Amino acid sequence: MTGTGEAVAAGVPGARGADGSVTEGSGAGGLPRHAVDRATFRAIAGARGGPEAVRLLRAGQLSKRALLLLALRRAAPQDEDFREAYGEVCALQRSDRARWEEVLLRPELDAWAADCLRARSLGSAVPLDGLGDFLRADPGAVLDLECDGLRWTPRVDHLGPRRVDYGRPPVGPLSVDELRRWEEQSAAAWEILVRRHRRHAAAVAACVTVVVPLRPAPGGEAVSAAARRAYGAVAASLPGDPVLLALALVHEFLHIQLGALLDLVPLHRPNGPAVYHAPWRPDRRPAGALLQGTYAHLGVASFWCAEAAAGMSEPSRAEREFACWRAHTLAAAGTLLECGELTADGREFTEELARAVRELDG
Repeated sequence: MTGTGEAVAAGVPGARGADGSVTEGSGAGGLPRHAVDRATFRAIAGARGGPEAVRLLRAGQLSKRALLLLALRRAAPQDEDFREAYGEVCALQRSDRARWEEVLLRPELDAWAADCLRARSLGSAVPLDGLGDFLRADPGAVLDLECDGLRWTPRVDHLGPRRVDYGRPPVGPLSVDELRRWEEQSAAAWEILVRRHRRHAAAVAACVTVVVPLRPAPGGEAVSAAARRAYGAVAASLPGDPVLLALALVHEFLHIQLGALLDLVPLHRPNGPAVYHAPWRPDRRPAGALLQGTYAHLGVASFWCAEAAAGMSEPSRAEREFACWRAHTLAAAGTLLECGELTADGREFTEELARAVRELDG
């Protein structure tokens, strides 16, 4: 993305299926080409893209997953289980677009399809019956959360199986009482987001479709995570304070959003041996990981700035947290701008990120 409206390919125009037909849903021109205009790009960099940016990035994820399934169809034309499930997916695209999108955007389908394709490329005849599992997956417990006219309906995925490592062991299956606690804490966190961080709340509602319960850290501290190959899923333990759950949703949503943007626009060179200081970690990080952390901590600084401005979350604590994370994020952005590993778009993204952090002074 080097100019306003310039297209960034996330699909393969004219891609054809294993039987020679044009890829389902692509029309005569193949899968769509996705463009990130400069205004939207800068808005995403400043963590203010909102539902409009989510819709753009979500479309890119749909094309990516459609391509992964097409590649598997070509790699394993004789796999009857996959052939049958793939036919169901194509039929859904014609008859029930909303259901087709729901299946393709099941968070862990990306990781499953990529792992299968990698194994097939290495000559391993791994079974591909997993696509049927995504088609018939139990939706599980759905939280219907509404506050001041803004609704969020995430699914609590506590049944598995897990195809993505979220860094901590998952919890599940949950009892009725445990699910009730998740519903109560999530409702409280949602109220905090909507009433004090509405811009973030609107983006979270548009993007995050699944919450994966995790075990807390060994010392009992709350943990949260997002996986690059699980768009739309936030994994978290249940903290005692709903403010921390609200903060985790903002933090992990930004990880998800940056991962989806990176599928469309390269922001840094492939990670090499060089590593850099991250103010919030004891270990040094490659440029890509440092960019992810810096972007997510823009959300953390923004969150505590709003909490302090509202006089909430014990004002002295909010002010202290804001000052800490603002300084950390600016320092990390400076390291990124000096590292020499960012693309031109990556420099623009990081400069806009740093500008958004500086503006939090007000």
